[in-house]
Amino acid sequence: MSTAQAYYLSYPSGSMPISMPQKGGYYYPRPQHAYGRVSASPPEAPESVTTSGVASYEPSATTSSYAGSASDYDSSSNTAGVDLMEYMGDRLNGSFNPTPLDRSLAKQAQTSGELNAKHRELLELQALAQRRLAGARMNFADGMRAAKDVQKDLQWTQKRVDSLNNRAARKYPEQYKAAQHRYPAPVDY
Repeated sequence: MSTAQAYYLSYPSGSMPISMPQKGGYYYPRPQHAYGRVSASPPEAPESVTTSGVASYEPSATTSSYAGSASDYDSSSNTAGVDLMEYMGDRLNGSFNPTPLDRSLAKQAQTSGELNAKHRELLELQALAQRRLAGARMNFADGMRAAKDVQKDLQWTQKRVDSLNNRAARKYPEQYKAAQHRYPAPVDY
């Protein structure tokens, strides 16, 4: 068994006084469960509570109770009450400078506003671009329809010209040949 396990598994059989080293600096007491007004500090223990420097827990060793009497905690005593919350608030307000925090909050709010404005502007530009794209698609579709109509018309016209040429070549073959030599047909690339 390791020393760490032996340390945690061994329990003392009885209570023995040990000396604790003192730490330097300020000691912060443990927070109490009750908050609010404290009228006075608790009373000191009477001399009869201790016997020869060691605390006695025998009921016969003392005549007063451990918690003290009600008159020890009387709130009508001359000691002025201390409001702990007010005291701690005053201490915090005295040691805390809110100016940098206020500046950073203002800067954050300003930056957030600018970011929201840019975001709205981008959404507006995106909507405008979508409207323009829809208009361009409609124009393109109209142009394609017109181009197909023109192509159909040109094909019909070409068929009509070819049929007229064929009829003229059959009806007037000599004049047609002379006209072809004089005005040759354009070359298709």
